[in-house]
Amino acid sequence: MTKILTVGEILVEIVAATRGDGFREVQPLTGPYPSGAPAIFVDQVGRLGFDAAIIGRVGDDDFGRLNIARLAADGIDVSGIDVATGEATGCAFVRYRPDGSRAFVYTLDGSATATLALTNAGEALMDSCGHIHIMGTALSVPGMAGIALQAVDRLKARGGTLSFDPNIRAEMLNKPGLREKFAGLIDRTDIFLPSGNEIFHFTEATDEDGAIHDLLSRGIGEIVIKRGDKGASYFAPGARFDVAAHTVEERDPTGAGDCFGGTFVALRVAGETPETALRYANAAGARAVTEIGPMEGASTRAELERFLEDAEGRR
Repeated sequence: MTKILTVGEILVEIVAATRGDGFREVQPLTGPYPSGAPAIFVDQVGRLGFDAAIIGRVGDDDFGRLNIARLAADGIDVSGIDVATGEATGCAFVRYRPDGSRAFVYTLDGSATATLALTNAGEALMDSCGHIHIMGTALSVPGMAGIALQAVDRLKARGGTLSFDPNIRAEMLNKPGLREKFAGLIDRTDIFLPSGNEIFHFTEATDEDGAIHDLLSRGIGEIVIKRGDKGASYFAPGARFDVAAHTVEERDPTGAGDCFGGTFVALRVAGETPETALRYANAAGARAVTEIGPMEGASTRAELERFLEDAEGRR
């Protein structure tokens, strides 16, 4: 079975228990929760029972140990996580506003998380995995971007496959060299997983059909657009199908797209049909928002099957 690799940030998330705009008053907090978009993605792959690994860096502190223990418990190969003595693991403080949007305070700059360096164990993983998943956030940090792109080069040179989730705000694309990194990655992508209007960051087209046509013509094999509470859509040359969103009580949407992506990519790499992979991925994203904590809603296959049985029984 093909082993799936990802590269990127590993951090903890601490969530405000009250709603409001920011952190300018004393309030109760919950957490720390294991987090980081690539870490959530790979944990979801492991929860489904597939072989996966991550290259990342944490501090030699409780937050780092929390993440490593969680990933290892879910079956992830953590040999590529470098533990940095005397450094701190990055944190994200999150508070939900009344309208459901989020305010963040990050402590990533200068943390062990953001100063990734390639280790011998990380190099070994590049040579033992057959698929790599890259998140856009990994390309926004210079050292991390270099390692992520090196891993892509090595896997693709051996005939491996690549999935890419942009997962980045439009204004960040103005960072020097970032747009070029994204364009180079797109041209080697097998599975592209944008959310909503992210697809327009990578094409001159101004409508969705034109954007899909343009990107598929550049060699992307499959495109899945994550539409949140509007479901998801799958595109490939000569094919399109859609799935409707599930009605759930949203408690914490952070990580839902990563759980969606982990499920879709893992099932497609394992040989499942696009229809099956999208159906389960859509359920994984829906289940993820029902739990507080970005990694707490990651699902096993049995949990997804029960969720789908219940959901389809209500229709």
